[in-house]
Amino acid sequence: MKLEVLEKDCYYHIYNRGINGTTIFENDGNKLYFLKQLAKYSADKISIFAYCLMNNHFHLIVRLNVEEKEVTQAFSNLFNSYAKAFNKQINRTGSLFEKHFKRIKLKDENYLKQLIVYIHLNPKHHFNLDFRNFKFSSFQAYLSDKQTKIERNEGLNLFDDLENFIFCHNQKDNLLNETYTFE
Repeated sequence: MKLEVLEKDCYYHIYNRGINGTTIFENDGNKLYFLKQLAKYSADKISIFAYCLMNNHFHLIVRLNVEEKEVTQAFSNLFNSYAKAFNKQINRTGSLFEKHFKRIKLKDENYLKQLIVYIHLNPKHHFNLDFRNFKFSSFQAYLSDKQTKIERNEGLNLFDDLENFIFCHNQKDNLLNETYTFE
């Protein structure tokens, strides 16, 4: 599989999972450490618009602020540092993530908006959890006034405002509820 070439100033859906679907986050501490390492290695290299950390995979929406080589190296450093710490913690060896992180270039603003909602609803998709209260997605950062690494203002502008941001998430959530209702 040929990987998408990363381009400066473009938006991407970055995601990966544990090798063979294995767990990559065993607890909240693992997820917090991953986010800490993400901030450390990606500072000024990418802008983050959304994220969600599930037990066996993660999703990010990013915009590249520098050239591909720097971003690819930053992600490599992030994944290597996280895998080493995780493996040490649970006394395991070997690869943690699938070989390459996946990346899809987002071609238009509408797709970007839909993907932000999709990523925030990931806990609902996989575990029927209320995405509004899920601790390890960027949804709460959009609702908060606290300082964040998320491009909150720019992200909200895509939806026009916070009210419409929430409305779009609730609409998609309602569709998911209807999809899973059996009579």
